[in-house]
Amino acid sequence: MKKILLFTASLVVAASAFAQGTVQFNNIVTASQLRFPIYDVELGAPTAEKHGNTPTGLPAQSQTYSGALLAGTSYTVELWGLVGTGNTSNSLTRLAGTSFRTGTAAGFINTALLPGGAPGVAVPNAPLGLPTQSSGTFQIRAWNNVGGTIGTWAAALALPAVARGASEIVSVGPLGGTGQPAATDPALVGMTSFNLHIVPEPSAIALGVLGLGTLMFLRRRK
Repeated sequence: MKKILLFTASLVVAASAFAQGTVQFNNIVTASQLRFPIYDVELGAPTAEKHGNTPTGLPAQSQTYSGALLAGTSYTVELWGLVGTGNTSNSLTRLAGTSFRTGTAAGFINTALLPGGAPGVAVPNAPLGLPTQSSGTFQIRAWNNVGGTIGTWAAALALPAVARGASEIVSVGPLGGTGQPAATDPALVGMTSFNLHIVPEPSAIALGVLGLGTLMFLRRRK
């Protein structure tokens, strides 16, 4: 009986392994006509948030950026995703993180292949553990890690002065390793350049107006 249980468990583990799709975590893929470098905050307008490719991006678009291309380990870049299409940003799971290349390759990430689904978010299985074709929803997120002190996306969001940014959400598929025969790892087709920005904090004038309004409200109540 124990041998049967162990054999069944091994089949479940194997099916889970087969079910994990893969995607290319890369923002320059020549074969897919994909090139979307990531930029720092806009010069003179650090709260401006932009999306879209420049004329030198692929596909070429008309967006412009004045911020520098992100480079090196001072910035963290992560891929977030979830199996299935139409998922929202809040539902995505962190899949992997890396840093940026330097020199003439600045703006582009150090590439990796990673699961298309996090634990518990596996591509559905057909009988006998054979995976079915599946798509996934993905988003790239990046931030200034302030010398390695800001280690997570949640920590970056908690500090308005920390420059952060995220791509638009795209759905791609079928994921690599899924289907019979297995599909190749898809690129993040549809994703475009974006920049980092900071969240504007309430100005002293705005706070003063709010305080004056509160005092007037309390006075009227009295």
